[in-house]
Amino acid sequence: MSLQFLRNADGTVTGRNENNGFTVTHADEEEVRRQLYEDAGWEYTPPPPPVPPGHHRFLLVHEEEDEDCGFGDERYAGLRAGPPEGCVPVDRGCFALECRRPGRTLLDAVAGTVAEVRREHGVVMSGVGVAGRPEEWPGTDACADDDGREGDAAGRVAHLVLTAAHRSRRLGYGRGELVRLLDATGIE
Repeated sequence: MSLQFLRNADGTVTGRNENNGFTVTHADEEEVRRQLYEDAGWEYTPPPPPVPPGHHRFLLVHEEEDEDCGFGDERYAGLRAGPPEGCVPVDRGCFALECRRPGRTLLDAVAGTVAEVRREHGVVMSGVGVAGRPEEWPGTDACADDDGREGDAAGRVAHLVLTAAHRSRRLGYGRGELVRLLDATGIE
């Protein structure tokens, strides 16, 4: 089943269920989403309320490519028992934290939380729950050298970092915020 959403020039949103042609247009995007989900027979969950000014909502995940690190893994016991303030441990097929934390910017809030988790629990959160294509990850390149630092996989890492820098600049983030986020991971 395919649901499509289109923002119209007049500020309304049009949604369409491609399977049966059901179409709805409304000024409220969530109302369009609710009606399409209802038409498709899917459960609709409204979005959470907005966070207060100066706070940000985000997900942090800890995934290890070569390890089984499910939610119940013992290394997360401390985080499950005492997560950072504003974060709730959740099982997303891996250990994750749903967070609502203060910060000047989203990157600031993420960097502060990543640094706190690493400092207090020794766990480096490895992502924000955005799925990537497996071929984007280092070590998946048959043409890489023995230490996995060259070839297409290394090029993909460079691409992701440069893309992040470019997009960050367009969003108004500066070098200091990106460096702080990288430093929070403990990368040497």
